[in-house]
Amino acid sequence: MSAASSSPRTGQVSVTADPARRPDVLLRRRMPEGHQVSAWWMIGAFVGVSVAVVGLLNLFPA
Repeated sequence: MSAASSSPRTGQVSVTADPARRPDVLLRRRMPEGHQVSAWWMIGAFVGVSVAVVGLLNLFPA
């Protein structure tokens, strides 16, 4: 009995790597090629985080 008969080989299956379905990505949306996020989202995020930090810092006495 040869070693090849004791461990059968299977055919290769092509697996397409879909970056939108990676397990470490929770909320990813597919966007068309060349899509860019509007700068207003980044400005709004900065203002929101800044307001939250100032608001939390006001809870502590000086």
